[in-house]
Amino acid sequence: MTVETPEPHARAGTAHNREAVQAAAAELFAEQGFAATGVRDIARHAGVDPALVIRYFGSKEKLFIRTMTMSDAFVEVVQGPLDGLGRALVDFVVRRTRRRQADKPTAVYAALVRASDRPVVREHLQEAIDQMIVAPLAPRLMGEDAELRAHLLAAQLSGLMAALYVMESPWLRAAPIDDIVERYGAALQVLVDR
Repeated sequence: MTVETPEPHARAGTAHNREAVQAAAAELFAEQGFAATGVRDIARHAGVDPALVIRYFGSKEKLFIRTMTMSDAFVEVVQGPLDGLGRALVDFVVRRTRRRQADKPTAVYAALVRASDRPVVREHLQEAIDQMIVAPLAPRLMGEDAELRAHLLAAQLSGLMAALYVMESPWLRAAPIDDIVERYGAALQVLVDR
């Protein structure tokens, strides 16, 4: 029995199709959310057969997890000076809402929160928050309760992000950035400073 090896151009086509599916899924999930985006929509947008989407990724949920990532969004800010970190984080989050178009991490966060009624998505979101904020911050904080304070800071920051990116609070979106940064940043700074 002979096993046929796919031609090099067939493998290249498969890689191209897979990348096209991921790009289409990332765009559609960020724009429309998990529930409003169907496998057929993704396939049509990618220019492939819908069966390929499932063949490559197993399910729409697995594709969502694969494409909705934002693990490096806070790297520079979290690694910055601890003095003033609370204000720097709030400034970073709030200024993203004032741009003409939402950037990728903003749209991804909103899509993840909206789909977090699914346990696997909720777990993915929690892991992303831990990786972006808690893991790099906790070792830098002083005191025995450093990890708890890092988790509390992440929870407070997530609340602000949900208000701005998911609920799109018109009141907060219209409030002066400096006022939000000063007040909310001071609350976060208490957790940084102990």
